[in-house]
Amino acid sequence: MNSNSKRVAFIFGGSRGIGAASVSRLAHDGYAVAFTYVSREDKAVQLADGIVARGGKALPIKADSANPNDIRAAIAQAVEQYGQIDVLVVNAGVFDFAMIDTMPLDKLDLILNVNVRGVYLSIQAAIPHIKYGGRVITIGSNVAVRAGSPGVSAYQMSKGAVAAMVKGIAHDLAPRRITVNNVQPGAIGTDLIPDHQAAAGGTILKRTGTPEEVAGLISYLAADEAAFMTGTSITMDGGYVL
Repeated sequence: MNSNSKRVAFIFGGSRGIGAASVSRLAHDGYAVAFTYVSREDKAVQLADGIVARGGKALPIKADSANPNDIRAAIAQAVEQYGQIDVLVVNAGVFDFAMIDTMPLDKLDLILNVNVRGVYLSIQAAIPHIKYGGRVITIGSNVAVRAGSPGVSAYQMSKGAVAAMVKGIAHDLAPRRITVNNVQPGAIGTDLIPDHQAAAGGTILKRTGTPEEVAGLISYLAADEAAFMTGTSITMDGGYVL
């Protein structure tokens, strides 16, 4: 354990992919971690058990980021367990393909409720418990600044909103020296990408990224060295060119 051993990180959407890598990395950095999951309790428990077995602290919490009550209850449970939050990572999100002329209203509402409203409400719920000088880190997407592709307009809109949101919230929290930054990954090698080879072909590095690489950037943004960085979106996509 390092000097972060008395600090607490909360990750919304932490049971798989980038979220799970972030939970593991922050636990490795010495944080006690609390994280949410929606459906894969087995993966969440396995992740937490592994951290505890290595001498860390981990608290998996079932919560749906489309549900404001779940968001508030998850924060309350973490604070009851650990007493505070030093780093908040909002990774929970949904992705769905549909052309604008075929996008069902229920899918559009889910994308906006989780990816935009859920992010805002997650930060809002956590703010009373984040210490002076804390960190807020959102997980956006490179489609906020790239051309995207057919069928992703709703998702692209939601991630553009997150990038804009971060700028405003950074102003709100600056008096408390809480930094607010947005990580915008591109093609990351998780089960959310159906064709890894095609995704890799769209980057100038000709490969997909790894969840651990994104988690490394999150670790940096959580560290003392990043205290002068706020209101910023950082794109991490291997030089995506499409």
